[in-house]
Amino acid sequence: MERRHETLVDVMRVPVDGDVGGALLPTGGRSPAVVECEILVAGGGTGGVAAALAALAEGRQVCLLEETDWLGGQFTAQGVAALDEHEHIERFGGTASYYRLREALRDHYRRLARDPSALDPFNPGNCWVTRLAFEPRVAAELLEQWLAPFVESGQLHLFKRCKVSAIETVGDRIVAVEALDLEGPGAWRFRPAYVIDATELGELLPLAGADYVVGAETLADTGEAHAQPREAKPRCVQSYTYIPGLELAPEGEDHRIPVPPRYREFRTGQPYSLTIEVHGGEIYGEESGWLSYRTFERLPGTKGSLWSYRRLVDRAHFPGYPRDLSIINWPGNDYREASLLEVTPRQQAQALQDGKRVSLGFVHWLQTEGEAAAGRHGAPELRLLPAIMGSADGLSKYPYIREARRIKALKTVVEQEVSTEFQPGPRAAPFADSVGVGWYPIDIHRSGPEDVGHSCRTRPFQIPLGALIPRRIVNLVAAAKNIGTTHLTNGCYRLHPVEWNIGEAAGLVCAAALDQGVTPAAIREEPGRLRAFQDRLLARGLPFGWLIDVGVGDPRFAVAQRLFRDGLLLPAEGLAIGLDRELSAAEWTAWGGRGDMPATRGAGLAALAAR
Repeated sequence: MERRHETLVDVMRVPVDGDVGGALLPTGGRSPAVVECEILVAGGGTGGVAAALAALAEGRQVCLLEETDWLGGQFTAQGVAALDEHEHIERFGGTASYYRLREALRDHYRRLARDPSALDPFNPGNCWVTRLAFEPRVAAELLEQWLAPFVESGQLHLFKRCKVSAIETVGDRIVAVEALDLEGPGAWRFRPAYVIDATELGELLPLAGADYVVGAETLADTGEAHAQPREAKPRCVQSYTYIPGLELAPEGEDHRIPVPPRYREFRTGQPYSLTIEVHGGEIYGEESGWLSYRTFERLPGTKGSLWSYRRLVDRAHFPGYPRDLSIINWPGNDYREASLLEVTPRQQAQALQDGKRVSLGFVHWLQTEGEAAAGRHGAPELRLLPAIMGSADGLSKYPYIREARRIKALKTVVEQEVSTEFQPGPRAAPFADSVGVGWYPIDIHRSGPEDVGHSCRTRPFQIPLGALIPRRIVNLVAAAKNIGTTHLTNGCYRLHPVEWNIGEAAGLVCAAALDQGVTPAAIREEPGRLRAFQDRLLARGLPFGWLIDVGVGDPRFAVAQRLFRDGLLLPAEGLAIGLDRELSAAEWTAWGGRGDMPATRGAGLAALAAR
């Protein structure tokens, strides 16, 4: 069976004003070239790039499709270049390749800094939401550099400005995927062994005939205490945001942008405000309630100003930058009026256009009305700088997507498995098929008054392999925000390090499936295969258990993770092994130790790792 879109939306062509018809692309009338492919990765965002790199590292042939002209998704084209991470990230909680990416970004700016040691941790933005911020273009260039050797060798075929238009299935298997060049007449018919859906909206799921969920489920569906009480709400999909890039000109300069369409409507309806409702455990604060901010000054009870919230470059530390650079990703510029899912192409393009208007309207409001400092309203020195986002209108090439279509997976993660309300220990519920880790609050950007989504703290959690695998469609794997989560748990599985880890695991499981001639589901379901696959992940530097005192660069990493998985290493307290803790004879025997018993747990792990 073939399912086909008659019209595609080219997100990069959606205008701020006027008819959106120029962003609608008919799909008919092209003769596609046939491309044989081991692994097709649709979507070159955070998860897609990670998936491609992982599969390439395993020696597999990969085709990677991306509809924008920047790879990297949240890091780049979506503009969220101030990473949403957690308090342990500098030593634990990411994969080896994620740490490599973070350090490469830092290295770029270390060469430009007046005194790198003045920032600890080294954060070019010196901002309060994250330990690492950077310009989106820098990450986009870096990821291109990483992929370039594979392109040159022919192992990777990269198709930017390319979007899937049709999928053919036979039974529960994808046999062909068609995609169109958004800039020219080209078209391709890929014949892949495995398909990874890393699109931002889960766009392959309806084309493949996969079972999936949209929006908010009910209590009866998921057993979640904070799900919809009576009926499912497909309309309740987390709001998305077009991210503007700004520079801070000297006070007295006037860079006010024109009033965008629907400004007064959005000014009231959003509303545009620097006072926001905070749910305890979110990044803004530990207590629930209302917090007020100013553009340039820190108010009591806050962590900083709006400007320093997601600042990308702090000019005080970089002589080559005459002005600060920052982005705005704030409740005031979230777009929540209409969903991008399960609508016509024109309706989607119209919603994207209004999303741009909301964000530009918030910039205009900050320039003219927002409380900039005590006694001063409006900050006309805020300058919308198109170069930051590489776009003509100064907004991210693609909106920051928080929620997509989600597969009905072999395993769906639910609220009661990760929320502190239901998990009293230091970790979230364990998953025997874990392929990674993450930690972030359940952070729901509501779509409107019907959305009862509950923001709350979570325990450090695992990523189950079953959440990446659909119940049907045997050669499809999810690698982004389309995995088996609920409307609620998507709110903590959608952030940068988690999506990167998900993508890596997706690429690796497809490579393993090709090696063994079995499906990803079979790897999960057969204990021997699952164990061998998890060992393969450890060799690539993917942790699957929370042990914060033995990071991915530690030679004891793989040994500690295996013992923890097998129930032979019980943490001393909290999330730590307790490396200095005395090693008992019983532990040493259980670990398979031989010879003289080391004095401490850390030394025992080192002895095992050295074998």
